[in-house]
Amino acid sequence: MGDITLALRVAQSGLLGNQEALHTISNNVANLNTDGYSRKIVRFEQVNVGGIGAGSQVAEVQRRVDEGLMKTLRIENGETNTFAIQENFFTRMQDLFGSPEDDTSFAHLTEQLSEAFELLAVSPDKTLESSEVVRRANDLLANIKGMSETIQDLRLQADGQIAELVGDMTRITSKIDKLNDDIIANSSVGRDVTDLKDQRDMEVDKLSKLVDIRYFSRSDGDVVVFTEAGHTLVDTVPPPITHVPASSVSATSTHSEGDINGIFVGTTIAANDMTNQIREGQLKGLIDLRDSVLPSLQAELDEFASELRDVINQVHNRGTAFPGAQTMTGTRIFIKPAEQTMTLDSGGDDVTIMLADSSGNQSAVTTLKTIMTSNLYGTSGSQVQSANGPWTISEVAAQIEDWLQTNGTSSATATIGSDGKFAINLNSTSLYLSFRDESDTANGSTAEDAVINFNASTTTSGGANSDTTIDETVSGFSYFFGLNDFFVDSRLDNTWESEVISPSFTTPSSPTTETLTFRDTSSAAGAVLGSITVNGGTSLADLATQITNNVTNLTASVIPEGDGSRLRISHDKGSSLTITQGSGTTANTLLTSLGLKVSETGISQVMHVRNDIQTQTSNIATGQMQWDANKGTHGEYTQATGDDTIAQALSNIMTSTNAFDQAGGLAARNSTFANYAAEILSTNASLAAANDRKLESQKSLVDSLQFKSDSVRGVNLDEEMSDLLVYEQAFAAAARVIAVIQNMIDALERAIQ
Repeated sequence: MGDITLALRVAQSGLLGNQEALHTISNNVANLNTDGYSRKIVRFEQVNVGGIGAGSQVAEVQRRVDEGLMKTLRIENGETNTFAIQENFFTRMQDLFGSPEDDTSFAHLTEQLSEAFELLAVSPDKTLESSEVVRRANDLLANIKGMSETIQDLRLQADGQIAELVGDMTRITSKIDKLNDDIIANSSVGRDVTDLKDQRDMEVDKLSKLVDIRYFSRSDGDVVVFTEAGHTLVDTVPPPITHVPASSVSATSTHSEGDINGIFVGTTIAANDMTNQIREGQLKGLIDLRDSVLPSLQAELDEFASELRDVINQVHNRGTAFPGAQTMTGTRIFIKPAEQTMTLDSGGDDVTIMLADSSGNQSAVTTLKTIMTSNLYGTSGSQVQSANGPWTISEVAAQIEDWLQTNGTSSATATIGSDGKFAINLNSTSLYLSFRDESDTANGSTAEDAVINFNASTTTSGGANSDTTIDETVSGFSYFFGLNDFFVDSRLDNTWESEVISPSFTTPSSPTTETLTFRDTSSAAGAVLGSITVNGGTSLADLATQITNNVTNLTASVIPEGDGSRLRISHDKGSSLTITQGSGTTANTLLTSLGLKVSETGISQVMHVRNDIQTQTSNIATGQMQWDANKGTHGEYTQATGDDTIAQALSNIMTSTNAFDQAGGLAARNSTFANYAAEILSTNASLAAANDRKLESQKSLVDSLQFKSDSVRGVNLDEEMSDLLVYEQAFAAAARVIAVIQNMIDALERAIQ
């Protein structure tokens, strides 16, 4: 009886096991087209009772997957999504920037401005030609401004998408954590968890598209997920993942400075910010766009705009509109003009100052050196200034004002206003003012830019400035003050930036130490915020930290750009800022090596043609005062209505080679404006094409890996049908054995009765 019972139980185990196998096949067939489903295989094991075979049982239901292949696929999928998320942005940038040959591209508009200057040089006294110059300049600036604004809009959109993806990450990691708990709980009581693992794999797949993930499984079935840099995303209790999107983004907004929030895993502290540590995925693609690709394009536009402004303004300041100007307002800001000084180059440079009548004929003439060394003018009465300087900025204004008042414009003013800018007003309707830089003091000397050495430092006690270090050298007297700029902008000088610096940059070792002093107008004009002593060999990051930690109201940051970085120093309260090098006679080594100057970032959004030139295009400087040896007794200066000296120089400069600094993805180069504009467009097109190539290559790789993975984990109907026949026959055989045993039991019962 015992043998028959054991046989019955053995047959029953076969029946139940094959029943489970048939259920598994049924589930496989039903999920043939279900995304994320992996083929399930029933594994049997023999049962022994007291060393005697007691049938079989289902050991486990396994998933047929290649874990190593899946890990590789997820890594490559993350790389693919890095490029895929950028595709739409690059398409929009292509539409925005266009091609150089497009009529609406700023490369084409640059050529049109150049052509307008050429026509003005031919007819400098014609209203139509001057109006065309202003129109073309406005068209170009409007185009650049539009591109710049769109770049910032795209950065804001990218940041918004980052916030959405971070929200998705939180939901995904929460689901993975719950599935981990369900898998552990069900495994502990022997339930099948393969479908739960499939669901978890799908969530891990989703997460791999967003960010670079690595993971491992514990013995209890739990999966721990972390980023390549080591930030844990799922482990027991998943940490919160947060990113607060920016409400607005400007050209100066950066994650490095804290203007744009980080992506924090856990508490919002710097150590938990994984923004710069993400290696792949959609988040990486958006971060690169927001913090690298788009800011680089902005930097290239700003370099174009700033170079255009500086070159055109320098030429424009060499002359005036016929027959001169009755008012001039500079653009340079002096934080303490009574102490900041300028010095003419030690050569023969001088600046001729002329008052002319409405016909352009000389009424009075002098030179800057002449009035500065005279005891007739200025605030100090009989004090005589040294021949070349240094002269305080206030004293230069006072000397010019006195001379103007003495020579026919008795109500003239020449002062440094409360805004720190040099302003001249003749308050006369009959006389006009012109400046001309010359190689010497003698009348009729060769016209050439005077070299101005500017000492921007101030004293702390209000006395004379004894600092002899030159902080900046500028060519052109009028250009130094910005008295006759063609292009102007509304930026404040509260932010300074270096040129793009190599990652390996360190401060010069000779001299061994240098001092930087920082001044502003926040409390008192020329107030010293602080000074730092910079040792030779200091890195850019250490220099930024030193400034931030030791100078009041300043924040210094290292801003990545292209293949290098810029040092950016910002005034926390928005006050005008001046940076000078320490006292002494050494060259401005540190300032020069850094290329530190007022920031040009965002200039393309705020630059415009000077308002009075837009209102009256005849205010364009087309000519320059000229020396006529045949006029008067010993010759005189004059202004001629048809003089094309400056107009021709403006035309030439537009087609000449200019020195562009490294910006964004473009290295420093010598190029014409039109060619540089075309290179910006070409760079943008190259980035888009490179992204397309990488995306196509990655898609091919991922498709290949996906096919291999699907071949392993996917349901194969031929295999299922083959197994179905085997298990069907095994089930039928087990059932037949049970039937036979049942007949034997029945026969035994009848025999006993």
